Amino acid sequence: MRVLVAGAGISGLAAARGLIGAGHQVVVLEQASQPRLQGGAITLWHNGTAILGDLGVDLEGTGQPLTTLCLRTARGRRVLEFDLAALAERFGSAARVVPRGSLITLLESGLPQGTVRFGAGDAELWADGDGVRVRTRAGQEYSGDVLVGADGVHSRVRTLVLGDGPAALTGVATWQGLTPAPFDPGSTTTMMLGRRGDFGYMGAGDGLMQWFFDVPWSPDAPPKDKPLEMLRRRFAGWGSPVERVLASLGEGDAEVFPHTRHKVPRRWGGGRCVLLGDAAHGMPPVMAQGTNQALEDVATLVDCLGAVPDPASVVGVYSARRRRQAALASAIATHSLAVSGPRTLLQGEYLVRMNGAIPPRLATRGFGALLRTLSDRI
Repeated sequence: MRVLVAGAGISGLAAARGLIGAGHQVVVLEQASQPRLQGGAITLWHNGTAILGDLGVDLEGTGQPLTTLCLRTARGRRVLEFDLAALAERFGSAARVVPRGSLITLLESGLPQGTVRFGAGDAELWADGDGVRVRTRAGQEYSGDVLVGADGVHSRVRTLVLGDGPAALTGVATWQGLTPAPFDPGSTTTMMLGRRGDFGYMGAGDGLMQWFFDVPWSPDAPPKDKPLEMLRRRFAGWGSPVERVLASLGEGDAEVFPHTRHKVPRRWGGGRCVLLGDAAHGMPPVMAQGTNQALEDVATLVDCLGAVPDPASVVGVYSARRRRQAALASAIATHSLAVSGPRTLLQGEYLVRMNGAIPPRLATRGFGALLRTLSDRI
């Protein structure tokens, strides 16, 4: 089958690897003039690393394997620890933090030369019973049997086939960065919860640390000119190592990413056009489900294209298999954090500490059950 993939991000490149491995002819159309390697690090849970392994992506030596997920209060008191190493033994794959640019490079390096066409943003799309055609802004035309929209939260393919607009803002934003680590966080990823937001940090390999602060965000407010001053005021009085991390940063280290959320559609496309990743279910980065769910999309889509002989029937089968899990992941990511309003009461010091009464083994088992609920791979 001839497959066109719109977008050379993580989901688009992963889809290309999976589809080529299944015997399809694939062309990836990317509007940027070169690989987009910027951005922070990605947390890959056990299902994400397992799927990447299935795609032939060797993560050994890249990023930082994770053995522990630690939850703390805003004052730094340890509340819960989840044994990710035990889950790795159970699932047969480890959780890992990988710089986004490194993962893009690994995914692209396994593709045949010429698979990715840069500077090929789509301008027009035609789809009928015989196939799909894409004309780029440069006037080049490509044709195929199926078009995969992997072009992110501002997906043009989604707009063309579903007719709706871009993903909606949620009122929260993440200020984050990937910078030299001021101390060694080891193999633990840590989250600190408070009523004014949350803070997280983890190693990303090669002496780097991924860190983030979640704060309220208004689409009417201009970006902060001096984000570090704002973060130091907002998170003043928080426990270690918040002050130490902020002290290590310079202007320009913090990038802002407003949280967005797509309504997860009942049908992920139309005709011979299918959606995956953020184009189908853009969600906040809370709980780090976006990339992992995109990889679940890839695995399912590859399976559906191999099992369903009629390309026009793929959308219905693929949508039915993926919608429930993606919608649940999106709901969890959207509603598990509050940075304003009454729900912040649940993130006060006392109530967060009460969760520490859960035995670590039970907490780990519950987190593993959640990951399994959201995955068909583990």
